[in-house]
Amino acid sequence: QVQLVESGGGLVQAGESLQLSCAASGRSFRDLGIGWFRQTPGREREFVAAISREGSRNYGSLARGRFAIARDHSKKTVSLQMNTLRTEDTAVYCCAGDSDGSYARLANRYQFWGQGTQVTVSS
Repeated sequence: QVQLVESGGGLVQAGESLQLSCAASGRSFRDLGIGWFRQTPGREREFVAAISREGSRNYGSLARGRFAIARDHSKKTVSLQMNTLRTEDTAVYCCAGDSDGSYARLANRYQFWGQGTQVTVSS
C-alpha cells in the first residue's frame, strides 16, 4: 500500500509562484510513477503533470512552460513548481501514484491518491 500526502497549497496573487510537494510512504518510492491532477467544482479532473520512475516528464497543456515537476528519491517526494499563476489555476491539486512507474495522463492509470491541497489564486 502507498500513502501520499500533499502540502504547499495556499492563497497567492496572480503572477506569483507556489511549490507543491507530494510525500510518499509505504512502498518503494523508486517504483512509483507520480502524477499531479487538479479539480474544481463542476469540472472534470485535469491532468497537470507526471514523472515516471526513471524521471521522464509529461505535462498537460495547462502546465507546459509554467510548471515543472521533479522528484527527490532521497526525500521520497515529488514537487510541482508552479510559476506565473493565473486565477484559473485555482483548484484542489492531488498527487497520484502508479505502481507501473509510468507518467500517464489518464487518472484511471493511478492506483493511489492523496487527499489534495487547495491552491487559490486571486486577481
